[in-house]
Amino acid sequence: MSEMKPRLITMPHSHYCKKARWALDLSGVQYIEEVHPPLFHWLATRKHGGRSVPVLVHNGKSYTDSSHILMHLDDIGTKLYPTELKLRNEVLQLEEGFDQTLGPHARRWAYAQLLPHSALLLKVMTPGTAAIERALMPILLPIFKPLVRKSLRISAQSAVRSLTIVDEIFSEVGQKLRDGKSYLVGQSFTAADLTFASLAAPVLLPPQYRGRMPELPEVPQHMQDEVIRLRNTAAGAYALRLFALHR
Repeated sequence: MSEMKPRLITMPHSHYCKKARWALDLSGVQYIEEVHPPLFHWLATRKHGGRSVPVLVHNGKSYTDSSHILMHLDDIGTKLYPTELKLRNEVLQLEEGFDQTLGPHARRWAYAQLLPHSALLLKVMTPGTAAIERALMPILLPIFKPLVRKSLRISAQSAVRSLTIVDEIFSEVGQKLRDGKSYLVGQSFTAADLTFASLAAPVLLPPQYRGRMPELPEVPQHMQDEVIRLRNTAAGAYALRLFALHR
């Protein structure tokens, strides 16, 4: 019955939601996705103990963090974490690093580019959401913009710093992939690869993104230039390859 299926609460454009959605798709588990635009997502997640998205509700329990969702899926058979302890710890360390650093800085930089463009914001934040939420988002956008600027500490200076940090992470990932390695850890696709590709999405705008990211021609020219530059790095090409092969 549909009510027994896992329920994933998301926002259309969230790269952390992408991480959870991708893992669920790989698991083969049928699930229901409940999509909300920003602001409305708080109402949907708070009743399940979450402060943001994604939240997975499954078998009477709530998993309120993308990494917790991946670990739960691993427990029921997805196998995104190696069984060998050394490799497993390496995957966990990389995943945590990407969660704590790449995800926030990629998001800050992308929002800094997109916040001045209201029509584009609405286009990426509302697909799949309820009609009433879509209707209210243009009214709430003047509230959302200063809130997100404050909560993510977005300024011209912080956006530059965040892009610099993204560049540093891409350089480190590129070094890990030297000598023709296909994956970050071991010989197979793991949570480390999935997390890097998902959380790099705001600075790469991958065509295979399932959810809603802007398409390259839609974004401002400066953002296009930086996205193309990052796509042409070893780490950017690797992330795009993962989207092409494992989505």
